[in-house]
Amino acid sequence: MAQATRTDRRPSLARTVWDSTVGKKTVMAVSGLIMLLYLVAHMTGNLKIFFGAGEFNHYAHWLRTVGEPFMHYEWTLWVVRVVLVAAVVAHAVSAYQLSRRDIRARPSKYVHRKPRASYATRTMRWGGVILALFIVWHLLDLTTGTVHSGGFESGKPYQNVVDTFSTWYGNVIYIVAMLAVGLHIRHGFWSAAQTLGVGSRTRDRALKTIANALALLLTAGFLAVPVGVMTGVVS
Repeated sequence: MAQATRTDRRPSLARTVWDSTVGKKTVMAVSGLIMLLYLVAHMTGNLKIFFGAGEFNHYAHWLRTVGEPFMHYEWTLWVVRVVLVAAVVAHAVSAYQLSRRDIRARPSKYVHRKPRASYATRTMRWGGVILALFIVWHLLDLTTGTVHSGGFESGKPYQNVVDTFSTWYGNVIYIVAMLAVGLHIRHGFWSAAQTLGVGSRTRDRALKTIANALALLLTAGFLAVPVGVMTGVVS
């Protein structure tokens, strides 16, 4: 009787890359850069609120009509949302798995007590949790209106934003989350550059400067909106 031929089941390239530590770090880096690009665009759009209700509401409507008539109403926006959700999930899952892998590799605590990592590095994990919770709250507040403090009105984002930042808790939640964003970007951008092979001895200082500048710019840009409402510049 002829011997049965055993099928050689080799893992796919995607599976091999995903299972490796380098692969997971690469997924984190790429997904993080996707989210960073979104944050830059989102912050720029948010600042339109200083040009008045008409300008801001028109911008919100334009987001839903981008690509027409080739793309139907909100199709482009939904494409962006799907890409962002995929990036967030990939980023969170790879971060969690890398964290668990790191814990298994070093089961015992360090002998020395002095932390060697920067403040931003030590807060990346809980900062990610804060941001995940904030995203949920932010969507329920200004997208669906489920937890909105005032009378949520669809199609009137200007007034909805003013309502949110007219409450102390809305400001606290947003400010804490944006500070977490700044710390996350400050460490994450430089880390992503190292993972993707951009960093070097001659470039590290420049990359850290860019990371600090991006973190400061985005944090200040996002915080400008609640500060504008609190000071009466936006009302």
